[in-house]
Amino acid sequence: MSSASGLSPTVLRTLNPTMSVLLRSACVLLLGLLWASSFSPASCCRLRIPPHDQVARVARFVAHQCDWASMATISTHKPVVGQPFSNAFSVSDGPEGSSSGVPYMYLTRMEISVQDLEVNPQASLSMSLAQTDYCRQQGFDPQSPLCAHIILSGSVLEVNGTEADFAKKALFSRHPEMIDWPSDHNWFFAKFNITQVWVLDYFGGVKTVTPEEYFQAEPHKKHH
Repeated sequence: MSSASGLSPTVLRTLNPTMSVLLRSACVLLLGLLWASSFSPASCCRLRIPPHDQVARVARFVAHQCDWASMATISTHKPVVGQPFSNAFSVSDGPEGSSSGVPYMYLTRMEISVQDLEVNPQASLSMSLAQTDYCRQQGFDPQSPLCAHIILSGSVLEVNGTEADFAKKALFSRHPEMIDWPSDHNWFFAKFNITQVWVLDYFGGVKTVTPEEYFQAEPHKKHH
């Protein structure tokens, strides 16, 4: 007697083991591909945070990993004239994998914090690995010392010439939306001129790093 499929039971018994073998083979192949991808060069060479006692390297690492920062200026706007005023800004110290250590920004004088800077260019810039996936994956609270964060003291300066060219490459490569921002806002490139670095990356309190130590440090290494 034929089945509803039109095939005899003998034929179905022959096909079912064959299909089962093919299915198992396909699953094994898929698992093999997934296993191989997990050990690809890209995954084996991921960047890792430097040891906490290499403070300058940690600072450079954080500065390069973060795409934005909180910048505090001294307000010139009522009713908070003379008080600290914090605001979020997109930053980049270079294209991914090419760190300069200098946080660059794309600014307009229409922005409220930039108006503060025109009166007093001194500011502080704060960045944290809580802005990345690192702390969440490690189970660290953003306020935990283990969730490394840095505070940069200094001033904001407009840049021109070859440095502006580098700032453009650094920012537009990591913030491509900037390319289409309104041209009538008179955007300009600026850098945060670092005079002191504060690092909290472990228990025992904040540590300080001089600009010289900061810029001499290697931000990251590839681990195989």
